[in-house]
Amino acid sequence: MDAFFLESKDPLFGIIIFFVLIFVITFFSYWLSKYKKREDHKHLDMFLQQFQSLPSQNELKVLIAKGELSEKSWFLLANAYTKSGNYEKSIEIYSELLKVGDKANYRDTMFLLGKTYFKAGFLERAKTVFLEILKANPRTPQALNYLLLVYEQTRDYKAAMEILEPLEELGKDTVVQRAYLEALLVLHYTKLTPQQKAEELLQIYKSSHALTHLVFEYLFRVNPKSAWENFDASKAEELIDVLWSVDKKDLNLEVIMQNSYLRELYSAKGYIKVANRSSVFELDILINLDAKVNATLGFEYICNNCKVVFPFAFHRCSNCHAIDTSRAEITLVKDYHKDFSEENNSFQ
Repeated sequence: MDAFFLESKDPLFGIIIFFVLIFVITFFSYWLSKYKKREDHKHLDMFLQQFQSLPSQNELKVLIAKGELSEKSWFLLANAYTKSGNYEKSIEIYSELLKVGDKANYRDTMFLLGKTYFKAGFLERAKTVFLEILKANPRTPQALNYLLLVYEQTRDYKAAMEILEPLEELGKDTVVQRAYLEALLVLHYTKLTPQQKAEELLQIYKSSHALTHLVFEYLFRVNPKSAWENFDASKAEELIDVLWSVDKKDLNLEVIMQNSYLRELYSAKGYIKVANRSSVFELDILINLDAKVNATLGFEYICNNCKVVFPFAFHRCSNCHAIDTSRAEITLVKDYHKDFSEENNSFQ
């Protein structure tokens, strides 16, 4: 029987024991780490499961009061809900923090609540919150700006213009804001005729040197003759989408022929044939196609301030709320309008 066992003094015996110990330690370490990882996942799942559906107000109050999450963590969680468009959950968190949270953060929490109401479209609630903030802290420019936006969206432009005075007292530049609100007031004033609105907008444009797109978009639609008479050729690229949509009968060839960009633009449109090429790639392609295929210009709009892209023109960015920061980017697209016209003609 002794032949089957190694003597304890044999060097081979020590090596075997060494490797056995390594195996045992590795085996237990592996299963211990696996067990710990599984428990961590279970704990994380249980934590996240709490937020699959927002707890009731009482449960939320208990969770906040227990201090398992810091107030900063609750702010981050509410912000995450806001970014994902789940405004209801965000609003409930801010509302409970106002009741049981740190009073030192009360104003900031109120502002975040009002901002969330605004994003969710609850404008009256947002107005109430911002007015409450300003009642206690009149010199709060962020609340003033959002209150102005609330009045603007509810078309209470006179009230919005009243907000400009305290902003000016706080040293804020309100020239463009004032011009924009005056323009909106003119556009939505029902007692003015389209011609009177065009004249008023033109005066606002000349005095503020802003709102080029807003003013000329309206002028070219209502009074193309006046638009061409007051047109600044240096703004041609800024107004490319507006100029592209002008009807052929409303063109002012005298103005167009004096500007190379306008000559290229309307040669690409097919209205005139005076430019053989263009430094703008899309216009150059259209000039060379010479209406042989159904192609036209498409537009998307980038905010110069926050760089967010929109599929439609805007005068105030819905993301950063900056005014007069829209820039049109052009692309080549299929001319569906031409296709539609040809289909209609085929039935005649």
